[in-house]
Amino acid sequence: MNYPTWSDLNNESIVPALGARRAPDIGPVAVMVSCEPDFKFIKSNNKNLGGNPFFMSTLFTDQACDKGISVAGPYIGAPYGAMLLESLIAKGADTIIVLGWCGAVTDQLKVGDILLPSKAIVDEGTSCNYKVLDKTFPYSTPDLNLMEQLSDHLTSGEIDFKKTTIWTTDAIYRETKNKVAYFRELGARAVEMECSALFSVAHYRKVNIAGLLVVSDSVASKDWDPGFRNKQFKLARETACNAVMTFVKKMYKKYE
Repeated sequence: MNYPTWSDLNNESIVPALGARRAPDIGPVAVMVSCEPDFKFIKSNNKNLGGNPFFMSTLFTDQACDKGISVAGPYIGAPYGAMLLESLIAKGADTIIVLGWCGAVTDQLKVGDILLPSKAIVDEGTSCNYKVLDKTFPYSTPDLNLMEQLSDHLTSGEIDFKKTTIWTTDAIYRETKNKVAYFRELGARAVEMECSALFSVAHYRKVNIAGLLVVSDSVASKDWDPGFRNKQFKLARETACNAVMTFVKKMYKKYE
């Protein structure tokens, strides 16, 4: 029997998030980078970042911004992603951009497409600890204002992207043909493993969050179509990384 988590949302956790016992020290703006190649790319192109261990990941802070911007990663899965996000919030972050990869569940998308998630269907076990889920259509959303600001930033940089619904799963190796068809029917155009949970955590903690994803592969047909070596995918990843970093630097200036 599962504990009715929906009945316990107003009670505080016994275990505090890492960083909650001391003053915030990373500043208001953070980037969560799920995939290691993107994390390395951002580090190599932002020489001001100085890093420290952060759970099983690394936390970089931009020393030129007096610790105003931080970059955390890599990470995988909703529970671990939620741990990182909770700790970033405890350390002072209140504007967070999630950067990751996703798989297409429709042939309307191709490898290298850049997506701005407007809704994330919950198919993971973390969100129920942070919000009451609709039984027929459980979903989480980013902060719509922050999402629109990121959208405007991409548009002004002449970066092609699509706003869309995504599906967040815990089980990458259980993306079956029937399951893909089911979530596609609900409106999902791509699948990944963290966003719905991170959106749920951010809403619960009353901070702003938005995501940017690059299509890395496809499960739209009965055969998996990996695109990780695709040149267009690499170019799109670099475009997304650069766009996110210029965006968060712009956001940080609003706090100065």
